[in-house]
Amino acid sequence: MTLPRTTPRMWPRRLAAVALAAGIGVGSALAFAGPASAHVHVIPDSTAAGSYPKLTFRVPNEEENADTNKLVITVPTDHPLRSVSIKPHPGWTAETTLVTLPKPVNIGDATITKAVSTITWTATAGQGIKPGQFDEFDVSAGPLPSGTKELSFPTAQYYSNNTIVNWNQPTPAGGQEPEHPAPAFAVTPAAAGADADGDAPAGHNMGVSASDSTASASGSDGLARGLGTAGLVFGLAGVGVAAWALLRKPANS
Repeated sequence: MTLPRTTPRMWPRRLAAVALAAGIGVGSALAFAGPASAHVHVIPDSTAAGSYPKLTFRVPNEEENADTNKLVITVPTDHPLRSVSIKPHPGWTAETTLVTLPKPVNIGDATITKAVSTITWTATAGQGIKPGQFDEFDVSAGPLPSGTKELSFPTAQYYSNNTIVNWNQPTPAGGQEPEHPAPAFAVTPAAAGADADGDAPAGHNMGVSASDSTASASGSDGLARGLGTAGLVFGLAGVGVAAWALLRKPANS
C-alpha cells in the first residue's frame, strides 16, 4: 500500500497544525515542571520538637539593579525559643533583639521571662547579595516547642534602592502558596528518648547538620529538575507523534 503524499500547496496548513501541536506540547511540559521557587525560605522543611536544629535561611536577590543589604527575621515569641545563637557571616554584622514575655514560660528545667524576637543581619560596605545571586544565613535554636505544628519566621528583605519586601504571608494547609510566603517549617513529634520541651539528651546531637540540610535542599531541587525534564521529554515526544501524523494524513480527510 502506498501512503498518500502531501503537495507543496498543502504544506502551510500542515505546518501551522504542527506548530500548534508543538506549542501545546511544550506548554504542557512547562506546566508540568512548575515555576521555580525564588523566595526567602528556611531549611529544613521539618524537624522534631525538643531538638536544637541548625536553621538555614536562604535569601535570593530578586531585584535587577539593587543589592540585598539587610535582613530582619522575626522569631516567634508565642512559642519562645530558650536558646538562639547566630553563626558569624563574613561581610555581615548580626544582632538580636530581646523582649519581655507576657508571662514566664517553663521550658524543661528553666523558666524564661525574655526571648529573642528578631535577628537582624546587615551587610558591610559592598558586601550585599548581588542581583541574580543568593546567600544563606545560619541560626542554631531550641528546644523546639511541642505545642505547635509549625513555626513561622516572617522576614523583611531590604534592598539598596530602598525597596523592602516582606515575606510574611501564611500558606494555607493544602492551599496555593501566596505571593510572599513567610519562611516556616513543620514541628514533628519529639524523637524517642528526647524531652519535648527540655534539654537534648546528654551526648546526643538533636540538631540538623550542615550536610543534612544541604542534602535535603539538593534532593528537593533535584526532584523538581527531574520532574521538569520528564515533562519536557513527554511533551516533545507528543509533538513528534502529532507532526508525523499530520504530515502523513491524506489531504481529503
